[in-house]
Amino acid sequence: MTAASEPAGSRTHRAPTTAAKTSAAATFALVFGVAGLLSVLTAILAWIGLVLGIIGIILGIVGLKMARRPGVTGRGVAIGGLVLSILAVLIGLGLAAGITTFVNNDSAVDRLQQQVDDLRDKLD
Repeated sequence: MTAASEPAGSRTHRAPTTAAKTSAAATFALVFGVAGLLSVLTAILAWIGLVLGIIGIILGIVGLKMARRPGVTGRGVAIGGLVLSILAVLIGLGLAAGITTFVNNDSAVDRLQQQVDDLRDKLD
């Protein structure tokens, strides 16, 4: 029945329904996780990705706690942000450890310098 065909006395009053809202912390965790992972994968912006990943982990944990509240959703978004942020931090730390190991290895630095010198000679 449509509202126009219902008798005037048969309408029931319904309480207004409020839609559940996604946690802002969960959303920002996902944003920071994606940005951190993309930054780390560029290798040039790895330190920025590491910082964004740490912020994303914190926001992901806060988002998970907020998603437990009634009327708040976003548990899956928070988990996604948390996973991406953890990946960004792990890759960033691995990249930093690899670069540090390479730079502290004198023979590796000497080989790299020799290759650069050889390329310069070829270009001249």
